[in-house]
Amino acid sequence: MPTSQARVPTAEASRYLKQLCRHWSHKFPVEANEEHGRVPFGEDRICTFEASADALLMRVATPDPAALTRLENVVSDHLLRFAFRENLGEITWSRAA
Repeated sequence: MPTSQARVPTAEASRYLKQLCRHWSHKFPVEANEEHGRVPFGEDRICTFEASADALLMRVATPDPAALTRLENVVSDHLLRFAFRENLGEITWSRAA
């Protein structure tokens, strides 16, 4: 299954992780705590989050590259909306080989 990840430097990683997971918990069976989050967007689409003191690591996995691009965009767009007070810059995703 194609996967990719993005590391976003921020001191607010835990806060954004919780916001993102809470936002999607209305539609999906989300799992989250202060440091880890998991959002199953469907049986074959998943996003995980890991918060550290200085960054938020996001990983997405989908069955095909086109769906992967769409999920990367959805997750990035939501993070940037929630982080409107902080300039996170451009979020760059790295595809797994």
